[in-house]
Amino acid sequence: MNTVFSCIAAFLTGIAASMGLGGGMILIVFLTVFCGISQIEAQGINLVFFIPIALSSLIFHSKNKLIEWRDIIPSIVTGSIGAILGTYAAEHIGSPVLGKLFAGFLLIVGIKELFSKREKDIK
Repeated sequence: MNTVFSCIAAFLTGIAASMGLGGGMILIVFLTVFCGISQIEAQGINLVFFIPIALSSLIFHSKNKLIEWRDIIPSIVTGSIGAILGTYAAEHIGSPVLGKLFAGFLLIVGIKELFSKREKDIK
């Protein structure tokens, strides 16, 4: 798999994620299933592209006054701690087990989305 192609795929799915389309999950599945990249490497690529995409999303949503600024600092702190702990755990779990855990997570999220009712659906 070409590194440039991986970067382009990561960038495009990052843009999708910034618009709320779940691009991060799509990218990891794409890189592992279609590109043959290990789970840990795919998650690393996803994290590398998350930062600039998140910053651009922050600017975009800030200009549209869609950000609750008092929530930013706790989110940064807890997100950073979670990323550090998650990286440590991923290194020790290993790619095969991590892939199975990620597949289970996707299955649970998918089932939840299929059977959950949103507020606009309840009206």
